[in-house]
Formats: sequence, C-alpha cells, structure tokens
Amino acid sequence: MATYSYDDMRRALRELGFALVRSSKHETWERILEDSTILQVRLSHKGKRDIPRGTFHEMLRQAGIDEETFKRTLGR
Repeated sequence: MATYSYDDMRRALRELGFALVRSSKHETWERILEDSTILQVRLSHKGKRDIPRGTFHEMLRQAGIDEETFKRTLGR
C-alpha cells in the first residue's frame, strides 16, 4: 500500500470540492452534497508527514470516497 501525506489529503479534498471551514487545533474540511448531506473531514496540520493507515481510511470514510477515487484524484 502506498503511503500518503497530510498535504496529499488536502490536495485531494480541494479537488473533490471540499472547502476549509476551520483551522484551529485541527483543520475541518467540508462539502455539502446535493441532498444537503454535509461531509466533514478533520485532519492534522502535520503537512508532509505520512498519515497512519487507520487514520487515512477514517478520513476516506468521512469524505465518502474509496482509496481508488483518492488515487485518481491525485493522478496516481
């Protein structure tokens, strides 16, 4: 499995239409779907550090995407 950084996650979230709505202790990224469902992803300010595998999959779950969609969004 490839490892991804917090910067990779930020780039993918931007590409998927998420907006940064809060940046304090952690960042909160949000996207509102057509059916008014609000998706929120919280991530650390750790930048280039690798995301632990469990944390990465939790972020994907929060974003409502799978790993393949994430990879395609990054162009990998």
